[in-house]
Amino acid sequence: MSQENSIRLSISGMSCAGCVASVEKALAAVPGVTQSAVNFAEHTALVKGDVQATQLVQAVKDAGYDAAELMSEADQEEKEAAELLHYRQLLKKFIVAALLGFPLFISSVMGKMPGLESNREFWFVIAVLCLFVMIYSGRHFYIGAWKAFKVHNANMDTLIALGTGAAWVYSLLITLFPSIVPETARHVYFEPAAIIIALINLGSALEMRARGKTSEAIKRLIGLQAKTARVIRDGEERDIPISEVGLDETIRVRPGEKIPVDGLVIDGHSSVDESMLTGEPLPVEKTAGSEVVGGTINKNGSFLYQAKRIGKDMALSQIIEMVRQAQNSKPSIGRLADKISAVFVPTVLIIAVLTFLVWFNIGPEPKASYILVTTMTVLIIACPCALGLATPISIMVGVGKAAEYGILIRNGEVLQQAGKIRTVVLDKTGTITEGKPTVTGVMYGDGWDEKQILSLAASIETQSEHPLAEAIVEYAKQQGVETSPVSNFQNVAGHGVCGEINSQAVLFGNQKHLQKQHIETHLFDNEAQIMANKGHTAMYLAMDKKLIGLISVSDPVKKDSKDAIARLHKLNIKVVMLTGDNQRTANSVAHHVGVDEVIADVLPQHKADKVKALQAKGHVVAMVGDGINDAPALANANVGFAIGTGTDVAIESADVTLMAGSLHGVANTITISRATVSNIKQNLFGAFIYNAIGIPIAAGVLFPYVGLLLNPVFAGTAMAMSSVTVVTNANRLRFLKPESI
Repeated sequence: MSQENSIRLSISGMSCAGCVASVEKALAAVPGVTQSAVNFAEHTALVKGDVQATQLVQAVKDAGYDAAELMSEADQEEKEAAELLHYRQLLKKFIVAALLGFPLFISSVMGKMPGLESNREFWFVIAVLCLFVMIYSGRHFYIGAWKAFKVHNANMDTLIALGTGAAWVYSLLITLFPSIVPETARHVYFEPAAIIIALINLGSALEMRARGKTSEAIKRLIGLQAKTARVIRDGEERDIPISEVGLDETIRVRPGEKIPVDGLVIDGHSSVDESMLTGEPLPVEKTAGSEVVGGTINKNGSFLYQAKRIGKDMALSQIIEMVRQAQNSKPSIGRLADKISAVFVPTVLIIAVLTFLVWFNIGPEPKASYILVTTMTVLIIACPCALGLATPISIMVGVGKAAEYGILIRNGEVLQQAGKIRTVVLDKTGTITEGKPTVTGVMYGDGWDEKQILSLAASIETQSEHPLAEAIVEYAKQQGVETSPVSNFQNVAGHGVCGEINSQAVLFGNQKHLQKQHIETHLFDNEAQIMANKGHTAMYLAMDKKLIGLISVSDPVKKDSKDAIARLHKLNIKVVMLTGDNQRTANSVAHHVGVDEVIADVLPQHKADKVKALQAKGHVVAMVGDGINDAPALANANVGFAIGTGTDVAIESADVTLMAGSLHGVANTITISRATVSNIKQNLFGAFIYNAIGIPIAAGVLFPYVGLLLNPVFAGTAMAMSSVTVVTNANRLRFLKPESI
């Protein structure tokens, strides 16, 4: 989401995907709304724009549904408590309806039911009991259908209300006035009405329970938040609610405690379990100056730290919000289902009318019975729920599974697109390598010594933000070398730096940097070549147009880069390394980790062009980087992966953030994406096939050939179980272990 106002609503009263379309349409029509996404699986809506929550709630109510703003975790807990209560109510409604419906159904199957004309009083009592069941157990269907009717809409409640209502009205008329139809048509349908209501309530309860499991990833993230913090105020330590912690407040963390908010360690040391953020099991050492993140767990030491990010600015809060946004978003594969769902119920109503007309005109006697059975069965068997749940339920589980592995996905479209990746482009520094380079050698010309070369290089690099510059400055400090003031400093992107020290022009950078200024480099070319063969980066130092020294820096390859790239190859993905380093150094690193292709000597501003060139060849390209200079390439790639340890600019430009900083996250994302899209396709196929086969059979297409008509009770069972099947299938993703694939 952007900087626009973001409002999250809890929506009640939605019974199918058609309801989703109605709510989204109502929200989109509110002035100021720029984007709205309704999650049928979670029964929530996420709305962006310059708008008030009260306007949105009223728009939802005007559309025939109910809504409330979710502002805090307390609201979320209240929503979950209400859902639990609703689940229990559905079970009670199922039991009440089943107590009437199933004995009647079993008696009917066994041929033990009393005759209609000789036992009209008995059947009248059954009619009253059935009406009670319809009011107590099925009231929400009829209320939902009426609300939809008032706003000129139709939904799943409409189908159930019409089917069971028609069955009860017909049966009551037959009970009171049996002579209005031929003797062969004098059959009542009280038990199907009661059983259908029972089964659909049971199906809704099972679906709700299964849906609750899909949001476990969010619940776990929320559960990571500390409830209290031990702050030091006026020289005293006191425990306060986390909501009362202020910026720059000093907080003590003891062994085994959760860290309350984000901040900087100011005293003490410990190791912290950050696996909830990164997925990495090994604790991270923390000393003065180290960053700590709220929700992570302190292991064995004790320390003091200053609060730097609180409330919604905390990393954990932002992660929770990002996961929620992704779970609410819709990939393109789900939009087809949305379009079909929007017209599904009206289509079913038309099919029901056509079924009525066909049986009325060419059906055998007793026509009234055949018409009622087929029309009611068409209405009952149709299941827009399965269609509506097929995509969002899988997206919720897939995004949640990714979060478990320290992978933050921006939206559902990215989750779908990641599975199509065929080429992964990797930046070298900080992506394949640690991004923590160290000086490995210092060479100098006649009349110079090591400390002089280090002093000049460190002086001019003090003003640079490049990782290699930091390595040289740090090394100079360790050697006790003093630096000098620099004037007229310039950073020449992709080449090096230049400036003046004591009124003398100093250049420091790669070979091209010096050659552009017509400075000879042959004095150290052999040494530079030897270093490049080892994977080290060599940088030339010149003063007053004369080469005076060479410094080599090595950035060690991450321990797991080689294995991660091997995993990508097993997924049939081509791996390309893109770097500003020279060809020889790049080849050395590429050979070590098993990269397929190397593109070296690339200036930062040209990285995006290289990505576009690969896309022009028909590749679906992922870019993985961690620096500011990677941001344009990340934005241009089909899917951009930012290493979570990198810069904020890179993370903002990316579609996926890998909190652990490991390339295994790329392979995990692709695996989770492919599994999620496959799961969505299974759900959609199942929902389409179920309706495509079930509705014609319910209408009686097999009757002329095999004399088969579908019993409305079986139609109700199939309808109730279809959405449960979809949700259960989606929940299989919770057991996915991408690293084992």
